[in-house]
Amino acid sequence: MLWKQGRRSENVEDRRGSTDGAGMGRGGFGGFPGGFRIPGGGRRAGVGGGFGLIALIILALVFGVDPSVLLQTGGGMPGGAPSSYVPADAPRPPASQTAEEAELAEFVSAVLASTEDTWQAVFAAAGRTYEEPRLVLFSGAVQSACGYASAAVGPFYCPRDQKVYLDLEFFAELQRRFRAPGDFAQAYVIAHEIGHHVQNLLGIAPRVEAARRQASPVEANRLSVMMELQADCLAGVWAHQAHASGAILEPGDIEEALNAASAIGDDRLQRQAQGYVVPDAFTHGSAEQRVRWFRRGFDQGDMRACDTFSAERL
Repeated sequence: MLWKQGRRSENVEDRRGSTDGAGMGRGGFGGFPGGFRIPGGGRRAGVGGGFGLIALIILALVFGVDPSVLLQTGGGMPGGAPSSYVPADAPRPPASQTAEEAELAEFVSAVLASTEDTWQAVFAAAGRTYEEPRLVLFSGAVQSACGYASAAVGPFYCPRDQKVYLDLEFFAELQRRFRAPGDFAQAYVIAHEIGHHVQNLLGIAPRVEAARRQASPVEANRLSVMMELQADCLAGVWAHQAHASGAILEPGDIEEALNAASAIGDDRLQRQAQGYVVPDAFTHGSAEQRVRWFRRGFDQGDMRACDTFSAERL
């Protein structure tokens, strides 16, 4: 990805080394799902057609879901009891970051700036105003308006404060655990979270959240899948528009994003966890679906192509 020539966003909060994540915390997460979690947190077994704790931990690797999903019973339905998170080791202050960490933080700022430019233009063309989110870098644990989270929950979007939260260590997990390397795979993660912000600004997220609260567990899961696939599609729209305006893509970049999308499909994670697949327990979409909806957004470059809620085929 050709990112070094781009501008840097002013909407990055660097909380690495702060004390807001230094102790134990309890959940109580609110808001609509919108995150990318990694192992380290977790709660009881018995979710999603017999999933055990191991399945939950592996499913925690899927991105696109707010930490509240881990804290709820009944296949991710709202209303479950909060869970305790055990923070990681004390974070290292940014002053002692390595050159690699410093460059990665700069990369995140550049990608965020690209999403700002893209969505400002898209919203303006539709007669709307794009409100830029903030992106919080943290280490170990963080306090958000949606609650307290350890790095175990991975990147997530909190609609209550309109911020994306990201521990840079997640990108190492993406490469090691999922074999999804590449800077554009990382950019895809960020763009997906910004996709949740777009959904929030458009009023989609609160409407779907309200519907999920009234739905059965199976239907709530299906609504969650629609949300996540739409965020994947919106990430594809960003990639299309950003490349059209700034030629950011290099050969192999889209393949990196598609590889990452495929690696965290619900079917692949369920099969790894328990040896079989339970489609009714999907909350993010299959590998094929995630790839197809990102590709749809990229190919068409129009967020109107991302209407997963009325699509005949998810």
